[in-house]
Amino acid sequence: MTLPIEIEKPDITPLKNRHDGIDWVTTFDSGRTGPHVVINALIHGNEISGPWSLLRLLESGLRPQAGKLSLALANIEAFNAFDPADPGVTRYLDEDMNRLWIPEKLEGSGETIELRRARELLPLYRSADRLLDLHSMSTPSPALMISTVRAKGRVLAKAFGRPQFVVADRGHANGTRLIDFGRFADPADPAVAILLEAGQHWARVALDISYACCLEMLRVTGIVDERDIEAHMPDLEKPEQKLVEVTHPVTIRNGTFRFERDFTGLDIIETAGTVIAMDGDEPVVTPYDNCVLVMPSKRLGPGLTAVRLGRLVSPDAFVECP
Repeated sequence: MTLPIEIEKPDITPLKNRHDGIDWVTTFDSGRTGPHVVINALIHGNEISGPWSLLRLLESGLRPQAGKLSLALANIEAFNAFDPADPGVTRYLDEDMNRLWIPEKLEGSGETIELRRARELLPLYRSADRLLDLHSMSTPSPALMISTVRAKGRVLAKAFGRPQFVVADRGHANGTRLIDFGRFADPADPAVAILLEAGQHWARVALDISYACCLEMLRVTGIVDERDIEAHMPDLEKPEQKLVEVTHPVTIRNGTFRFERDFTGLDIIETAGTVIAMDGDEPVVTPYDNCVLVMPSKRLGPGLTAVRLGRLVSPDAFVECP
């Protein structure tokens, strides 16, 4: 399935700033007590709704009245290589930047493009009290917020009130995400990080969803007055949120993996035991009725996550998973 490129690669020059020795970080400090809020984009170089949102936020004139706001662009080299003729190829250059957030990788001897940039950004992420990581998806799925299983992530995602779907999961077998790094992973530490999947990578609707969630971050952290935010909020529906608990991440084991049909994401498979894919000669089946398919991937190689299987739970269940 070939998807159209509905949004152009942005000119990110206005975000080419340097904060505390880190390039491509723009920071506004109110000089008053409050949290350090980081809104992060371009962990993956082909996910261009994120930098568009940071540019829009920069142009809005909204600035923190308490605490500090940092707008960060991560994988600049992969973004610079983005080519609309082959948009999927620049997710990363050497390795997935959202799978390396563990001390063994960050403090090890590796010297990839993504590791070097991650090490540059470490002081920023370690100083963040709240972090929103902006992403998008390869399939035309409805937008979703990934809260992780920690209660603090779920509470923050619920406070946003958007998008409609919040996904609680434990990450991936092939590496650690930024939202599961350091203080963010410690239930006793108040620092919180959540991840937005704004929709399909190059769909125009992803721009408004991504920007709306940036504004929600300013609102829920209290660093910008809600009345100032209202004038900038996109006119998007704000339906009741639904919480999906991921119970079975499907990690590819064999050399060939194929889905039984084109799933777009958040498909609900009514009957337990339904075959949704083949991993080599092994069928992948739904473990229970009304199984939700979360982010079926286009990247289908051994060790990667093909899809996450989850179930809808009560909206009141925004608490720690067992």
